[in-house]
Amino acid sequence: MLSLALFLGAIAALVWLTRAYDSDEQKTTLISDVLWMEQNLRFHLDRNEVQLQQLGPALYGGKPSAQTEAQLRHLLSQERGLVRILWMSTDGSLVGTMPPPGDGQTDDSARLAADTAFALARSVGRPAYGNTYPVLGHPHFPIYIPVWSDEALLGVVVGVYSLSDLVIRELPWWFSERYRVAVLDNDGREITAKSKVAPIAPQLSYRMPFDPPGHGLTLDITAYRSETRWIPVLLIASIVLLAGIIVWSVMQLRRQLARRQRAEAALLEESAFRKAMEDSLLTGMRARDLDGRLTYVNSAFCSMTGYSAEELIGLKPPMPYWDPERIERTFELHKEIMAGGTSSEGTEVRLQRKNGEELDVLVFEAPLIDARGRQTGWMGSVLDITEQKHARELARQQDERLQATSRLVTMGEMASTLAHELNQPLAAIASYSNGCINRLGGDGFDRAEILDIQHRIARQAHRAGEIIRRVHDFVRRAEPQRAPLDLNAVIRDAVGLIDADARKRQMRIISELAPALPTVQADAVMIEQIIVNLVRNGMDAMRDTPVARRQVRIRTLLEGRNVQVRISDRGSGIPPETAIRLFEPFFTTKPEGMGMGLNICRSIAELHHGRLTFAADPEGGTLFTLSLPVDPA
Repeated sequence: MLSLALFLGAIAALVWLTRAYDSDEQKTTLISDVLWMEQNLRFHLDRNEVQLQQLGPALYGGKPSAQTEAQLRHLLSQERGLVRILWMSTDGSLVGTMPPPGDGQTDDSARLAADTAFALARSVGRPAYGNTYPVLGHPHFPIYIPVWSDEALLGVVVGVYSLSDLVIRELPWWFSERYRVAVLDNDGREITAKSKVAPIAPQLSYRMPFDPPGHGLTLDITAYRSETRWIPVLLIASIVLLAGIIVWSVMQLRRQLARRQRAEAALLEESAFRKAMEDSLLTGMRARDLDGRLTYVNSAFCSMTGYSAEELIGLKPPMPYWDPERIERTFELHKEIMAGGTSSEGTEVRLQRKNGEELDVLVFEAPLIDARGRQTGWMGSVLDITEQKHARELARQQDERLQATSRLVTMGEMASTLAHELNQPLAAIASYSNGCINRLGGDGFDRAEILDIQHRIARQAHRAGEIIRRVHDFVRRAEPQRAPLDLNAVIRDAVGLIDADARKRQMRIISELAPALPTVQADAVMIEQIIVNLVRNGMDAMRDTPVARRQVRIRTLLEGRNVQVRISDRGSGIPPETAIRLFEPFFTTKPEGMGMGLNICRSIAELHHGRLTFAADPEGGTLFTLSLPVDPA
């Protein structure tokens, strides 16, 4: 294949070099022809200049003779390029012209006398070319030739060239057949051209200054596309055809070699299978036959269980690495796997290392198929997930600590109100106790009155104890305890916990609890944390709401197989840009907020297989809905 690639590369390089050489040859020919054309044009201009210098003295000696006029007419022939000859005095006045102005020529002697090239030729005493200018839509340019006598300057002979006639008449036919010739001004605009109706080859072009006359004029020569040369084409086609035949021959040879390689692959199948197993170093691999007997284990599996391959190969269940305390459950999983493999998510199993350490693994089983397509056993991949489970447990514990911290923060925010609430029953107890002491210290006391005071003291003590119980239950940190839970009772406890804070803020909490709600499997403290957080968020949202409208409504109802708790406020609602990030951790709109309350609430809801959603309340404000399944399964 490498030789074939080199051969094709050589063929491509040969074709490219042939085309490049041909292109260079055409470019060289173009440059040579352009230089010849330039010399030819310069020769004609120089010849006309010499003849005008020779005629100069005869033009200023009075009326030109018949011979002089004949020479002038000869210079004005089309092949010379000159269309007009003027002889002017040193001050720029017109002395004579050929042809005369009456022969359809415009009188531009004043414009020519004002040309800077006229003054230049007069001052330096040498011929000078002027700028191009249009005459009836055709570009012309003058040449100024000073004429001297033995004593002084006689005047200036001006020859006016037609740029179109010069380019068209002075070029030979063979040059016009090969190239398109155009004259460009100093801005790159085409002012005259000699061309035929034929496609051109832009890659074969050449530009050079048109000097004389100069003044920024440029000659642009572009070659016409030549006819197809069949000999190089046929040569290249033959080379390509030969290369194609060679490639076809190599492919046929490759097919023959492929048939031999497939035969050799059948002999190497077993060794390739072993090599593929050994390549899996991080994942434990094991192979079992249809009877469950171990036929292969890799080094990673041996490191995972602590047993060597010699100790495991040939063993049938129960295996020595099975957890003795879960031997029956592991045996059932083994039978299920042998009957139909594992799911795409795998099967989690608890194993035991040789040294007695326990490990959790995730097992993936797939049928082991031989070269004839028959299943000979099962191939299993075993992943050690002990560290992952440990990390998940740590994350769960951190989440519980975060929830407890959030509850403590909530209690800290409500501490002033709770202290006031506790102060009332304690002050009442102190007052009743002092009254009772005063009665007992007197000469006589009414037993019924003392008993009434003691009852009042007991009620106030019970009230204070109830407040302390609710706070203690709310902030205590313990393992989640899922049990059948009456949501209405949890809501009453939550309302009792924040009722004092609501009165302080001049808020009303309205509870509409549906009777005979089914119980849900949940942790009471966690659910109470959701209720307290949502109610306090609703009260925070109504800081700017008129006092008459400040109310938080709590409703419970049964929706299908879910019990729902709906908490609505009458605040200003949630802007769309805030709603997108509402449940993100550490996102808050409160200056003193942590940004974790709603995120924790949603995590608790999902932990109980429920959902926490929100929407705009039709009556104004926001409606949060907590849905918990009656049957978590």
